[in-house]
Amino acid sequence: MGVLDRFNEIVKANVNAVLDKLEDPSKMIDQYLIDMKQDLAEVKRETASVMAEETRTKRLADENAQDVEKYIGLAKKALLAGSEADAKVFLEKKAKLELDAVELNKIYSAAHENAIKMRQMHDKLVSDIEELNTRREMIKAKVSVEKTQDTVNQFTSSMDKAKGTMGAFERMEEKADKMLDVANSMTELNAEPVDEAKKLEDKYSTAVDTDAELAKLKSELGL
Repeated sequence: MGVLDRFNEIVKANVNAVLDKLEDPSKMIDQYLIDMKQDLAEVKRETASVMAEETRTKRLADENAQDVEKYIGLAKKALLAGSEADAKVFLEKKAKLELDAVELNKIYSAAHENAIKMRQMHDKLVSDIEELNTRREMIKAKVSVEKTQDTVNQFTSSMDKAKGTMGAFERMEEKADKMLDVANSMTELNAEPVDEAKKLEDKYSTAVDTDAELAKLKSELGL
């Protein structure tokens, strides 16, 4: 399973839910932290790769837009030089570049969305690791208190004393449980809404009328 395929699994992971399933949190939390750090290392590598792809596709889209402007300028120069034929060639090239721009922008949009997802996974794992590191010693201390209390209970002969000791233990346990419950669950990130109007643009787009654009440029240039 690829990292992006595991996106929902990772961002939905809840530290509290995981700890509740551990039979002995004081021992198993260390292994869980090791696993999370391994995931983070993989996500870091993938994030760098996806961000590089986003940068590359953005550069291609920007270069395409610059070329469109360049051929508009060349068409104007050709008209000023008195060559409508050359101007039309430049406008035809511009029209092709504008069609390419549609696909380039789609590719960039996908790369951008993937980069956002990878960053979200990276930040989620960093946050979870920090939280577990903070809580690890507290959890181990709670287990240690429980074991100590068991020893005390074995040597307690007085029922009143035993009752008072158990009451203190329960209060400590309740306090420890409340501390374990303070971690906030991560909110599932909603995918960006699909722009239906944008999707329909390709369906209803029409070929560029170069003759009309030629006439428009001539009008702008007073020819």
